[in-house]
Amino acid sequence: QLQLVESGGDLVQPGGSLRLSCTATGATLDGYAIGWFRQAPGKEREGVSCLSTVDGSAYYPDSLKGRFTISRDNADTTVFLNMTTLKPEDTATYYCVADTLRYSLCGRWSPSSRASWGQGTRVTVSS
Repeated sequence: QLQLVESGGDLVQPGGSLRLSCTATGATLDGYAIGWFRQAPGKEREGVSCLSTVDGSAYYPDSLKGRFTISRDNADTTVFLNMTTLKPEDTATYYCVADTLRYSLCGRWSPSSRASWGQGTRVTVSS
């Protein structure tokens, strides 16, 4: 059974960069859509990036284009989220999610009930 583990969260100063990792165990990510979501205290969960392993297409909300980049390793076991020019409002717990329904995850930022979630990794942007 597919399980996801995020890592890389840290305290970083505004303007800094960070790379998060989402590592799969129990199965590879081949054929899945992989998304990164975040949730800050008191705020709704929001999607920040999505990648289709079928064709390599990447998706971002307009507000984050240019600062966040999603990528994967050649073995389809790890997906990365590179974040640059970080701002205090990027502070949140970041989760990765794997879903077989690409349109639901990447097109609507709405993971299906069958999606697999990681436990999250905390990112704090503060001076």
